[in-house]
Amino acid sequence: MTFAAFAFKNRGLLLALPAAVLAICGRPTAASIALGVPLAVAGELVRCWAVGYSGVTTRHDVVTAPELVTAGPYGHVRNPLYLGNLVTAAGFAIAFTGGNSHPARFALIAGALGAMTALYAIIVPHEEAFLRSQFGTEFEDYVARVPRVVPQPEPYSPARGRWRVQAVVSAESKTFVLFGAMLLVLALRARGA
Repeated sequence: MTFAAFAFKNRGLLLALPAAVLAICGRPTAASIALGVPLAVAGELVRCWAVGYSGVTTRHDVVTAPELVTAGPYGHVRNPLYLGNLVTAAGFAIAFTGGNSHPARFALIAGALGAMTALYAIIVPHEEAFLRSQFGTEFEDYVARVPRVVPQPEPYSPARGRWRVQAVVSAESKTFVLFGAMLLVLALRARGA
């Protein structure tokens, strides 16, 4: 197993580590919660939009894709799931660190987002290599016309795929539980501060 495959397989655990550091070391305030939680919710909504198109394959331990999805958020950016995750993480990082000193707050936010970015820098090329091998020139055209990280206003055409609420329900149940747990920890930490 390559390091990239290992990182992909264990991405949930690896991303839980910066979240745990925020939960343990953060000092939330009412203001930081009011600013951060809406951002975290916005990120989760982006994630749900993406999962509705990509389906339950987002939960597999190995990269898989029965089709090249180019509709919905995938028409604007190649990695909407990860973009949503980064927005969610930024929201929680802001929410958890409002009462920390400025250097500690910067270190916690930069550390959490830096860890995510480093992980995605490893697994995105791994995923793209798989998609390139599966879909060839179709994927190459998509890569040439859709940015990896910063969304474009005009969607890619032809759009392939459709949004399914059942995919969100099936694939995101664990994410919803984790999101709720982070909100609970945030509320408990704010109450104890």
